[in-house]
Amino acid sequence: MNPLKQEIAAAIAHDGPMTLEHFMSLCLGHPLHGYYMTRDPFGAGGDFITAPEISQMFGELIGVWASEAWRAAGSPSPARLIELGPGRGTLMSDVLRVARISPQFLDAITAHLVEMSPALRDIQRQTLASAAKPVDWATDFAHTPHGPAFILANEFFDALPVRHFVKTIGGWRERLVGLDAGAELAFGLSDRVEPTLTAAAREGSIIEVCPAGQRLMGDIAARLVAEGGAMLVIDYGYTQTSLGDSLQAVARHTYVDPLSAPGEADLTAHVDFAALGRAARAQGAKVMGPVTQAHFLLQLGIERRAQSLSKKATAEQAEEIASAFDRLTGTQDPRRHMGALFKVMAVTHPDMPDLPGFFV
Repeated sequence: MNPLKQEIAAAIAHDGPMTLEHFMSLCLGHPLHGYYMTRDPFGAGGDFITAPEISQMFGELIGVWASEAWRAAGSPSPARLIELGPGRGTLMSDVLRVARISPQFLDAITAHLVEMSPALRDIQRQTLASAAKPVDWATDFAHTPHGPAFILANEFFDALPVRHFVKTIGGWRERLVGLDAGAELAFGLSDRVEPTLTAAAREGSIIEVCPAGQRLMGDIAARLVAEGGAMLVIDYGYTQTSLGDSLQAVARHTYVDPLSAPGEADLTAHVDFAALGRAARAQGAKVMGPVTQAHFLLQLGIERRAQSLSKKATAEQAEEIASAFDRLTGTQDPRRHMGALFKVMAVTHPDMPDLPGFFV
């Protein structure tokens, strides 16, 4: 039993079962043993690979989108370029590099990363040491500077903790993490029926909600409405709120039991884009999409970019570019292709015109 599992088990023995939301928060963000606090989980040597690590084309097109959004907002200066959950800093590095072709945009922005992990902040500093703009860090969005903001969130919302409610004969009960007869972590249900949940469903059905994601989206949307700007959300998820359990744990590119080794596996859940959209609209923001990642990247010109890079590449490099293009935009196999599984949504000031990537 690893140290975090021991700590969680002791807390449950003393205080009783904890919510799945609290369990996930400890697994991912515990200051000593949390998954994101202690390691670099990205890349072939980690537990998963994100789009910016697959190809520079992804970050370049996001950079072009950000500069176009800035122009559509009236070219405010100063403006904030903010990334939530920036991983190794690869996306921000590519965005700032391509921003050199738009010097007015580059001059107007200040760059900010929202990162809670000391280990990842160290890696981000190395990645961005020679970036076109200095970068500063905040531990949460509330501590970023005010002003018109252009916010990027690639594979961020999927890592926020969720709550599960299970339909029983008596009504909806919250899923909890407790201890079994052998003092091992085990899922169970609250004794209390949730009076506010009245959805009709079969016994055993699960409602999955992400209160943290909806609260954050509401806060961001309120700032965009008050101060201007746009947010781009890219993540795997679904476009309509529906029943089901999407919680998964991944370690070394393999699915594992989420209760087996807390803090040693990445815990994620599919993003409910409809719920995020409702949270944004409730604050008066405009919502574009969601569209598939394939639609978004193809509309931004990734095919032309791949062709341009291939003309200057060796045969081996050209093969890598083609493979990256296929992985980012392909739709046939969700285990390998990101084009359909990943969705893209923009949240903006209500007066913002429709932006590239979201044209029908």
